[in-house]
Amino acid sequence: MASLTTDLPLLDRAPLGRNLTYGMLDNLGRAIVTGHYDQRPFPTEAELARQHGVSRSVTREAVKMLTAKGLLSARPRQGTVIQPSGNWNLFDTDVLRWLLERKFSIELLVHFNQLRVAIEPEAAALAAGFAGPGDHRDIAAGLERMRAAEAGEDDPLDADIAFHVAILRASKNPFYAQFRDVVATALRTSIRFTNRIKGRTANIADHQAVAEAIAAGDGVAARAAMRRLIQDVLTLIDGGPDAPVAGQGAPGGD
Repeated sequence: MASLTTDLPLLDRAPLGRNLTYGMLDNLGRAIVTGHYDQRPFPTEAELARQHGVSRSVTREAVKMLTAKGLLSARPRQGTVIQPSGNWNLFDTDVLRWLLERKFSIELLVHFNQLRVAIEPEAAALAAGFAGPGDHRDIAAGLERMRAAEAGEDDPLDADIAFHVAILRASKNPFYAQFRDVVATALRTSIRFTNRIKGRTANIADHQAVAEAIAAGDGVAARAAMRRLIQDVLTLIDGGPDAPVAGQGAPGGD
């Protein structure tokens, strides 16, 4: 039987970097999520150690980390097996990053924004009631960065993310604040997609409406403004009947 080491060019050639365990975790996680093992069994610890030129302890630790992320499981007499994608921890930042390295999926983009529309409007409503002076400054700063980005003086992605993350933090709910990485990932994916449409840029007026409602302490208006902002994007990427046409003044990019 041919050695598996000749059948894994992706893993053999990928550098592990300074941290051997994390480098191996990253290589294996990416390979699992992008389907490298869809038609083959997952290697044993001994095979992985040989393929990567690392110790069994490094291999074991990387496999344990992947198991904690829901990607692998060890079963008696079956060895280590890849788990169905439904078991993966989609809130794990590594898993999110690996997912985005798969072939682009409109469905994944819709799922991201469906999650956002369930979280961010409520975070905005909470921010209207609980944000402090520092939070208001951070939200205003994010909005100013978005204006600067329109003038080519800031990064559009980073500015937009800063605005939305500031609102999550201003909610004063630690569970909403923990969604910042998921929201940032969703925004990076969504904005890159929507910005491909001619004339599509972040709608400053829509973002300003959210900021003003929060500043005024109007939770109902803040919730509605944030929901409208995200729903516009869902309509566009889902190809709904009211989706804007390229080049005809489509609303904000996130």
